[in-house]
Amino acid sequence: MRRWPVMVVAVVTLGALSGAVAYQHVVPRQGDHKGAWQEIAWPFPRDGWPAGRAFRCRGASCGDGVEVYVRPKLGFCNCDRGVADDDEVDRVADVDLISQGFVPLAPGEVVQVADMAGRTRAYDLKASDGSRRVATGIAVSRRCDLLVAVAHGNGDAWETRRAALALLANREMTRWMMAAMEGR
Repeated sequence: MRRWPVMVVAVVTLGALSGAVAYQHVVPRQGDHKGAWQEIAWPFPRDGWPAGRAFRCRGASCGDGVEVYVRPKLGFCNCDRGVADDDEVDRVADVDLISQGFVPLAPGEVVQVADMAGRTRAYDLKASDGSRRVATGIAVSRRCDLLVAVAHGNGDAWETRRAALALLANREMTRWMMAAMEGR
C-alpha cells in the first residue's frame, strides 16, 4: 500500500523531467534567430558523417527562400594545407546532397568563418523536378577537421552566399560550430 504514493510521485517526476528536456529541444519558432532564420530538421539520410543543423530563411534579409545545412566532418581534412582548392570544396561541401547535377558558376574564393579559414564556391543546381536553383558550398578547416556548409535558394548565388555567411557569423552559430569542431 505504501508503494502506490511513491510510484505516483516517481511517474509525475519523470513526466516533468522529460517535458523539460523536450522543451529545451523544441525547434525555434520563426523570428527566434536573427532575421527570419528558423531551425528545421536535418533533411538528408544518414551517411558517413553525423547530421548537422539545418536552417531556413524566408525574409527580406536573406533573398528568396534560402536553406543552409552545416555540419562538422572531424578528421577529414588535409592537416597541412586545410581547404586548399576548389576541387576540395566541390568534393566535401555537401552540394551533392541537394543535387547530383551541380555545376560551378565561377572560381571559388577564400573565406573566414569564426576562426577557420577555407574556401567558398557558387554553383548552379538542376533540381530533381528540372527547376534551376543556386547553391553556395563552404568548407573551412581547423587542424585536421572540416566544417562544411551548403546553402541553396531560388535567387542570386551571391545573395545566397551572403545570407549563409551572415548566419554562420551569428554568435550562437559560432559557439555551436566551435563546440562541434571540438567534438562536443
